[in-house]
Amino acid sequence: MNKAEMIDQIAQSAEISKSAAERAIDAMVSAIKTSLKKGDAVTLVGFGTFHVTQREARSGHNPATRQPIQIAAARIPKFRAGKALKDALN
Repeated sequence: MNKAEMIDQIAQSAEISKSAAERAIDAMVSAIKTSLKKGDAVTLVGFGTFHVTQREARSGHNPATRQPIQIAAARIPKFRAGKALKDALN
């Protein structure tokens, strides 16, 4: 499912316009990004939790030249599915 298909489905199930559904999705994504930038976790009960982890700096290699390179440390977003979502899939 892509964003356009999600907008259509939300608009239909919530009985709202497609533009209102798109604004709602954009607002939700923006709120999640803002919280993750602050380092906060975002928990949607029954769905899951978005959180940020720290990946340490490490050495790697350029696959084209096989030259060693340093890969910088980074903050990585992760998602952990909740029990209700896991149960719905199985």
